[in-house]
Amino acid sequence: MAAQATGAFATRSKALEKIQGRSIVCGKTAPACPKVDQFSAEDPCTGKAIAVEYHAARDADIDAAASGAWSAFASFGRTTGEERAVLLERIAKNITDLGPALLEIAGRETGLSVTRLRAERERTTSTMLLFAHVVRQGDWVRATIDRGAPARRPAPKPDLRSMLRPLGPVAVFGASNFPLAISTGGGDTASALAAGCPVVVKGHPLHPGTGELVARAISDAVVQCSMDPGVFSFLHSGGRRERAIGAQLVRHQSIRAVGFTGSVGGGMALDRMASERDDPIPVFAGMGSTNPVFVCPSSMDRNAERIAERVAGSMTNAVGQMCTCPGLVFVCESDASDRFAKSLMNHLGDRMPETMLGKRISDTYAKRLNETSAVERVRLLGGSVPSAGWKSALRKSEGAPALFMSDLKTFIHNPKLQVETFGPSAIVVTCRGEQELMDGAGAILGSLTASIWGDEYDGRLVRRLSEALERRVGRVVFNGAPTGIEVCTSMVHGGPYPVSNQPHTTAVGPRSLERWRRMVCFQNAPKDLLPPELQDENPLMIRRVVDGRSTDGTLDAA
Repeated sequence: MAAQATGAFATRSKALEKIQGRSIVCGKTAPACPKVDQFSAEDPCTGKAIAVEYHAARDADIDAAASGAWSAFASFGRTTGEERAVLLERIAKNITDLGPALLEIAGRETGLSVTRLRAERERTTSTMLLFAHVVRQGDWVRATIDRGAPARRPAPKPDLRSMLRPLGPVAVFGASNFPLAISTGGGDTASALAAGCPVVVKGHPLHPGTGELVARAISDAVVQCSMDPGVFSFLHSGGRRERAIGAQLVRHQSIRAVGFTGSVGGGMALDRMASERDDPIPVFAGMGSTNPVFVCPSSMDRNAERIAERVAGSMTNAVGQMCTCPGLVFVCESDASDRFAKSLMNHLGDRMPETMLGKRISDTYAKRLNETSAVERVRLLGGSVPSAGWKSALRKSEGAPALFMSDLKTFIHNPKLQVETFGPSAIVVTCRGEQELMDGAGAILGSLTASIWGDEYDGRLVRRLSEALERRVGRVVFNGAPTGIEVCTSMVHGGPYPVSNQPHTTAVGPRSLERWRRMVCFQNAPKDLLPPELQDENPLMIRRVVDGRSTDGTLDAA
């Protein structure tokens, strides 16, 4: 029975009728939970609760979802790339077929514009289709064959064949800032399914209706493809049970890996839980990022205003709630850097507060601004910092841009300035010459991106910065803004701690599939026990090794 609506949302009943407010466990709608464990979403534009009751997953739901995923893994883990490609294509179609209802509900729950959500839906379905192409092609599994040589002396050489094989059921924790592209049907879910791993999603409490609609599209696709319904489950999570649901899911013996996008505290808490199990499992956590920008002197002299415009646009993109928004700008002290700071302030102007994703996020943002402004030798250049009574004064989920300035010594000696402020805020860090700019590059914490602005006269400095920043970030951007992530093979969305606990991986693009697999070697295996990719007659385009040489003629390492 669909949840009932009142007030402003009642006029949108056609969209609301699609929401039942219940978890989806192995293709079935879960029973109601006790009243005390029900919760609702909040409209961030008004600060009022949306009149839909969601039933937090019960312990029995969590166990059934995880156990069902383990049972489904027996068959799903052996599916061909073609079979999984068809599933991903069906999911993409089902999400598209949700039509305006999905955008309407997502907009109400997040405050994001229809234009932004439409683009995000396109990225979500495009990622599904890209992964369908990748798994259909098949070469990503890194299959290799070293043929045996029984007559070799003094010892026979065994027949050895290896490839990436799926880990098992994956628990996915969606992000608050991308309700479609990095949530229920986002990159972690898509890549895990593409890799042959069943998925159990812990729904995000800021957009439960959006999550449920997407979850039903995925669950329906599993059934439409005649697969075990345990391949996908969705658990509503909010209210007083939010953390308990996540903890129980991570600790469940059937879960073999975890995907998370969110805060450093949340990601590392899950990592600790997973490592403390009797059988520790990997957690792939994407966490906070400052995305520093470094402006070289010559480029600053010649392009201060243009760079300021680009930085301001990137900094305030989506109210600063993108994981790649810049939060630090390192500049050399000069008249040009003064022009840059003034131009940056002008672009921020006297902007009114804009709607953020939720009250919890806007409250945290306000708290971080107060912490930053309280640091000695940090001054507010532009924007505003909420007053001491901000918690009671801000009923709505709002945040206004804020620009601070400090010097490198203050930055280095104050850890609070070195971590992410999730919102439209940045700190301009002034440096006394090129060496201090380099010192700043060595002082930043691990981040998703770092941007370098430099021209032909900055060549030597740009090279030095690039070499230093390569050790600190996952993506180095030259003369451009860090916001905007191209979903393709070469993209790296990750980096050293604290932006990720797994710096050797990426959460975006085809290589993200490898997180959910591990290498397995088959020695002298009977033909009928080999995966299709390792059989001699395999038609897939894979790299094989024959007598120490690959089929493309290149020598393979011993």
